[in-house]
Amino acid sequence: MIHRFVFHNQRMLAIEDVRLSPGQAGLLCGWGLFTTIRIVEGVPFAFERHWKRLARDAERTHCSFPFEPERVRDQTNELLRANDVREGCARIYVVHNQFGHWQSDESFPVADLVICSAPLPPHREPARLTLAEHGRQEGSPLAGLKVTSWLNNVWHLYEAQQAGYDEVVLLNERGEIAECTAANLFCVHGDEIATPPLSSGCLEGVTRSIVLEIGPPAGVPIEERRLYPEDLYTADEVLITSTNRGVISASEVHGNKIAAAPGPFAQKLEKLFANYVREYVDAHAAASHRR
Repeated sequence: MIHRFVFHNQRMLAIEDVRLSPGQAGLLCGWGLFTTIRIVEGVPFAFERHWKRLARDAERTHCSFPFEPERVRDQTNELLRANDVREGCARIYVVHNQFGHWQSDESFPVADLVICSAPLPPHREPARLTLAEHGRQEGSPLAGLKVTSWLNNVWHLYEAQQAGYDEVVLLNERGEIAECTAANLFCVHGDEIATPPLSSGCLEGVTRSIVLEIGPPAGVPIEERRLYPEDLYTADEVLITSTNRGVISASEVHGNKIAAAPGPFAQKLEKLFANYVREYVDAHAAASHRR
């Protein structure tokens, strides 16, 4: 459940006072972007990485993006204070306006900025995963982009949860593993850890990127390569990474049980990631609380 106050463009409003219009064509057509940021001790964790991805995706989707990162960071911090958020998550939405036949003559900015916050969603650990064929189209120009046209993801997740699973592994059109609906995947065979490459159609997840950076210097080399369902079924460990869950293990993939959950690699990466988060929060806490 999202919190009471929302930042809409240049104003912070109670949620019932926020007005979005059917005349904003991007709102109803799904022409927009979003990112979800973990809030740790009142600090928006890895804000710079999220912003870099938003800016990149805006360019690739021709979405108007007339925003300055420091201004949006200040607005996010203001919102967190108003909603008294110490631990939780925040979402930044950008909605492209004024295109096509179904727009109104209202005076809209070229893009709407919406920032909201919420508690962390509950999750089960270790996670149970199922599998969906053709869940990700690597050849689509939207593959790997975090756009507001998100039905494919929430629809697959809904079906998985109805069947008693926590997440679903999405295969691309070549039968390769791409990602989950809201998480990236890693699998362990012996001393080798692998994750699907971006060419699979997966999102360049912020937590994924951090794990790829911090693993090798700590003696945990990770290879990006094509993976298939059998790689997960026979794995010693399967991990998922996401903003809201960090690094967690999976105990099952499509009916195939995984004995080590959490296994030694998951525990090591989880500790490395927690240390990274701690250092980031310590470095940014004072600045966040001043704003």
